[in-house]
Amino acid sequence: MLQKAPRRTRERILELSLRLFNEFGEPNITTTVIAEEMNISPGNLYYHFRNKDDIVNSIFVQFEQEIERILHVPSGRRSNIEDVWQYLHLMFELIWRYRFFYRDLNDLLSRNRKLELHFKQILAHKIKVATQLCVDLRSEASLEASDVTIEAMATNMVVVATYWLSYEYVRNPRKYTEQQSMADALARGCYQVLTQVEPYLRGETLQRFRKLSDDYLKKLNK
Repeated sequence: MLQKAPRRTRERILELSLRLFNEFGEPNITTTVIAEEMNISPGNLYYHFRNKDDIVNSIFVQFEQEIERILHVPSGRRSNIEDVWQYLHLMFELIWRYRFFYRDLNDLLSRNRKLELHFKQILAHKIKVATQLCVDLRSEASLEASDVTIEAMATNMVVVATYWLSYEYVRNPRKYTEQQSMADALARGCYQVLTQVEPYLRGETLQRFRKLSDDYLKKLNK
C-alpha cells in the first residue's frame, strides 16, 4: 500500500499557527511559541517564514482562496431563500475556521497594510453578494424593498456576520472554545443575520423562511 507523503514543514507550521491563533489569539502567540510547539528551532521556522506577519499573511492567502469559492450567487437561475440560508451557513463555517482574523480584526488591520487592503475588498465583495441575493428575491416578488433599503440591509447583514464571534466572545468568553457552545453560537449568528431580511419577505418565500426558522430554533433549544 502506498503511504501518504509527510506534510511539508511549511504546511505544518501554517496548520499549527492557525490553531494557536484561533485558540489563544494572534497577539498572544510568538514565533518562539510556534517553534517550540513544532519542536523545531527558531532558525528552521525563519527558513520558511521571515516573521509572524509572514505566517499571518500566508494563512490569509488560504482564507482568501476559500472565501472566493463561497462568494458567488447561483449561476443560471435567480437566488432563493434557501440559497441565502446556505450562503450564510458556509460563510459562518469559514469565519469559525479562521476566527482569529475576526476576533483580532482591529489589531491585525492596524499593523498589517496588506490585510487592511484585502479585508476591505472582502467586505465589499460580501456586501455585493448579499445585495445580489436580495435583488434576486425581489425580482421574483419574494422581497419588497427599495434599492436603498436593500443596500442598507446587505450592509447590516455583513456587519452582523463580521462581528458576531466578537459579540459571542464578550457574551461568554469561558465557553468560547467549547465546540458545542460555538456551534450553537454560529447557528444563532445565521439566524440573527437572516432576521434582517424577514420583514421584507413576501408570500410563499416568507412562509418557507418561517418554516426554516422554526426548524432551526427547535434545534437550538434542544
